[in-house]
Amino acid sequence: MFEEEIKVKYSEMDFKLGLKPSALLNFLQDLASENAENLGFGYSYITPKNLAWFLLKYRMEFDKYPEGEHKLLLKTRPRGYQKLFAYRDFEIHNSESRLAKIASVWSLVDIQTGKIVPVGSALEGNANMPLYEKQAEDLVFAKIQHPSEINIEKLFEIRYDDIDVNKHANNCNYIIWAFEPLGFDFRSSHYLKALDIVFKKEIKYGSKILSQIEFESDTRTLHVLKNAETGDDLCLINAEWN
Repeated sequence: MFEEEIKVKYSEMDFKLGLKPSALLNFLQDLASENAENLGFGYSYITPKNLAWFLLKYRMEFDKYPEGEHKLLLKTRPRGYQKLFAYRDFEIHNSESRLAKIASVWSLVDIQTGKIVPVGSALEGNANMPLYEKQAEDLVFAKIQHPSEINIEKLFEIRYDDIDVNKHANNCNYIIWAFEPLGFDFRSSHYLKALDIVFKKEIKYGSKILSQIEFESDTRTLHVLKNAETGDDLCLINAEWN
């Protein structure tokens, strides 16, 4: 596995010194980008081919949510590909033990047409991205649930600082918009136990996002982010809390 020690800044923690979920997603995205670059299928390889990696979904399970951790060891490895999808695993450790195990699914998208392209042919047989083989210890992606009864919602507008190199809203910000309506009391008394995220569509600068939440139970929340103008689902999140 590719490893990198991360120094967690106070700006990346909440007032309880817990790692902000958005900071966690940024760490994972940066680590994946760096590892992909080192292995020959990163930004500098795919951009001249008019391709971009598009993150489709995460499954995260926390043995202990990072709290009061000023240094974290992040690990990642590409698990391989199947036709249109590539798989990547992550682990988060402190100095004593593993804190989290994370699985993710990605696709390669043609920037000009917006269509998904086969991973194997696009990477021209790069040996660092083999065919995917399922293993017994793999995390299982849960079937994502769409909120059926909206308990709370909030509207956001995409700012300039929210967009990324592809001129779309950075998907690390989606979790900020998804969790913000939960409010101070809930967030200050709960930490994540498990998280499923499915990214469905992109959104651009100046658009508006509607964040909606269903409280399925005291420790489970269902989230949807919608394009407020079109009504299209942008992202679905199911969260389990301690």
